[in-house]
Amino acid sequence: MKLKFTKMHGLGNDFVVLDATAAPIALSAAQLRFIADRHFGVGCDQLLMVEPARSPDTDFHYRIFNADGGEVEQCGNGARCFVRYVHEHGLTKKTVIRVGTQCGVIEPRLEADGQVTVNMGVPQFEPARIPFDAPAPAPFYDLDVAGKSIKINALSMGNPHAVQIVADVDAAPVASEGPLIESHLSFPQRVNAGFLQVLDRTHVRLRVYERGAGETLACGTGACAAVVSGILRGLLDARVNVATRGGDLVIVWAGAGQPVLMTGPAVTVFEGEIEIPH
Repeated sequence: MKLKFTKMHGLGNDFVVLDATAAPIALSAAQLRFIADRHFGVGCDQLLMVEPARSPDTDFHYRIFNADGGEVEQCGNGARCFVRYVHEHGLTKKTVIRVGTQCGVIEPRLEADGQVTVNMGVPQFEPARIPFDAPAPAPFYDLDVAGKSIKINALSMGNPHAVQIVADVDAAPVASEGPLIESHLSFPQRVNAGFLQVLDRTHVRLRVYERGAGETLACGTGACAAVVSGILRGLLDARVNVATRGGDLVIVWAGAGQPVLMTGPAVTVFEGEIEIPH
């Protein structure tokens, strides 16, 4: 089976984008892993599927698959690439679109300067909605990781996040602690592990170990979760520049009950066709 694809990235968080608007595309977990493989396939952190709208109040539906072949609920950098993709491929003339996802509707907007702003929705803190094994919502949680207690914020930005504050993000134990947090038994659907360094009230640095993908150069939902976490801790203002290893995002959150807005770039790298083994 041959598939046409587009390779894109948002701050180095890279994607293979497939257009399933004209005909459905069904891929097994093994086929998804093949495409994502950087030696034998195209190579990507996530694969994005552009599908027809499933409800009359949306323009498209958006599916996300991690490099391990598992489907996930949300991807912020992917959402920015999504709106650029449908615009560049003539699937819509709208600069603001409504996109259905597993966790609800998002609204990416293509800005005049080429940047993309996405309304990522309202963060969720109820443990059952993250999901997170805790009896009740709390400002912080102590998570036991390899015999060490780590203080985290747990929340959902459409997908689950555990955010901790670190003194130096370059020295943070992302490679060793990230997989342990990702697969922690307190998170039944696994979790994205964020390591946040606060520089001042409007600037932070961030690394994220993403479930099913490992550490990526940037994580859009992770940046949203990290800023929300910093604001809840009283460390950040409402508008924050988030420096990731792939570049910068601007995150805005006005507080409880309000949606998180994320602005950043989305880049098309190349297009091609790949033979997928059965």
